[in-house]
Amino acid sequence: MTEPVICLGECLVDRLFEVGQNYQNSSEQGTDYPGGAPANVAAAIAKLGTPTRMVSCLGQDEVGDWLIQVLKDQGVACQIQRYADAPTRIVLVERDETGDRNFIGFSAPDPAAFADAHLAPEWIDGVDFAGVKYLVMGTLGLAYPTTASAMQRALDKAQQAGTKIVIDLNWRPVFWSDVELAPPKIHKFLKAADLLKLSREEALWLLDTDSAAEICQQFPQCEAVLLTDGGNGSTCATKQHSVSLPAFAVDSIDTTGAGDAFLAGFLHQLCQRGWESLQAADAIEEILRYASAVGALTTMKPGAIAAQPTPEDVDQFLTAFNAS
Repeated sequence: MTEPVICLGECLVDRLFEVGQNYQNSSEQGTDYPGGAPANVAAAIAKLGTPTRMVSCLGQDEVGDWLIQVLKDQGVACQIQRYADAPTRIVLVERDETGDRNFIGFSAPDPAAFADAHLAPEWIDGVDFAGVKYLVMGTLGLAYPTTASAMQRALDKAQQAGTKIVIDLNWRPVFWSDVELAPPKIHKFLKAADLLKLSREEALWLLDTDSAAEICQQFPQCEAVLLTDGGNGSTCATKQHSVSLPAFAVDSIDTTGAGDAFLAGFLHQLCQRGWESLQAADAIEEILRYASAVGALTTMKPGAIAAQPTPEDVDQFLTAFNAS
């Protein structure tokens, strides 16, 4: 069976410390949750009912074994390279009283010293894009030459197959040994996106604007831009329309993976409705509302993948909000 969505990139462990706790002064070891933006998106889409494949590189270690099992338990098909000479990445995450997180480093000091920096272009040769509707990638892999080459190969193969390219900017300075190299590499990569997702902070950082419509015009290839702004809501802009919705008011305890879940909800709806649904403003609004609900529900529990909702959870949530 061909999965309509392939997510390619980092799959890792988020080690979350208690709210308000500094990891250096903490007596606790933190709690490990499966994560990594592409993996979060893959797991959330699969849980919503759209078949999804994950392409990544993990260490030949117990952590890697665990992450693969988590993805399989979520219903994700796994096409995972195992790399023996570097461990699976563990990210250290602090949280403030509102649940907002701060990525402060890794379990080893060198950001390139982890398996996901070694996704081989040759591995991509074994990935079949025939019948795949969407390829989802972030930009963190661009920090590492081998993985960056693999991402470019995937991009080329996907475009040849007629697959839509979905890019989530996902700016995390801690992944880059030299942050000065990041902006030009990322900007060039975004030019391939058919659908671009980014936060307001990321848009201002890289593109000097927080207008989704303006960003859509900046990139001729791009057919739709998703701009998220946390509790302030989200916007979807196409060449013809710009639709904004407020965020759902919920009691958030951990925002890790909320943007990934939002993107997953959006893509799940696109798989059901078709890409052409982005031509109509009312359809965009319905898709945006669904995606916002998926994102909101994910903030109400700790962890990115563990907190992701089922289709029934989303339907009940939307029904309750519509009735209130």
